[in-house]
Amino acid sequence: MPFLWNTSGGNPVDGKRKKELHLFESRSGLKFRRLELLNQAFSHRSYANEQDHSIDNNERLEFLGDSVLGLVVAEHLYVKLADRPEGDLARIKSFVVSEDSLAEVARNVHVDEFVLIGKGEEYSGGRTKKAILADALEAIIGAYFLDSGFKAVRKFVMAHLAPQIDSVLEDRHRKDYKTLLQEFSQKMFKTYPRYSIQRKSGPDHDKTFWITVEVGGKSFGPGQGKNKKEAEQAAAERAYETLVMEQESTDGHFPVLRD
Repeated sequence: MPFLWNTSGGNPVDGKRKKELHLFESRSGLKFRRLELLNQAFSHRSYANEQDHSIDNNERLEFLGDSVLGLVVAEHLYVKLADRPEGDLARIKSFVVSEDSLAEVARNVHVDEFVLIGKGEEYSGGRTKKAILADALEAIIGAYFLDSGFKAVRKFVMAHLAPQIDSVLEDRHRKDYKTLLQEFSQKMFKTYPRYSIQRKSGPDHDKTFWITVEVGGKSFGPGQGKNKKEAEQAAAERAYETLVMEQESTDGHFPVLRD
């Protein structure tokens, strides 16, 4: 039985598109009751804007999928890492559900071949853009949750994110905090972080830099390093870990989800 009481909605599916969506299902391991929901999950804003009013973009499904994905990963980490404090869990989760991680999964299940984008995005290489792929994957997760329920979506998420989780736990991921902070800032505040040198000292061959970063109207740092890049990374790490903790503490409580 579908989890939600109402799985209506989605975008119309013609014969040609139906074959394409069935091909995606066979490659991804998903099976939708309502292909209209899957079709909407693939509909980027740039595509929807070029169609008539009967076509909805995937942003609402992306919003839902982001929360469902977060819950699945949080539940898994909570059970698997029973001895880790909240801060560690939040930090690990943020790496697992980062844009880089989700875009990689999206490519693995061939989202890039089936996503619907506008002509401008098509010409500018939209099918290779990590943001478009990651957002589409979240929308697919949201659509699958509506279509088939939490148990089914948990199985799909864990089947495809297990390598990312293992990578983070084994510390094989690349801790590029500047990239992570930029992704977070764009998603939450629709802007980029701004770095500022507060001071520097020492001779040219042995300088030390102190740099702060501004995100969402707040200043973080300073980060210290022997060059600007190192100091920016340190400032970004402080900002990112603080913002992730704040987000985790202010997120609403999830309802009890029954399979």
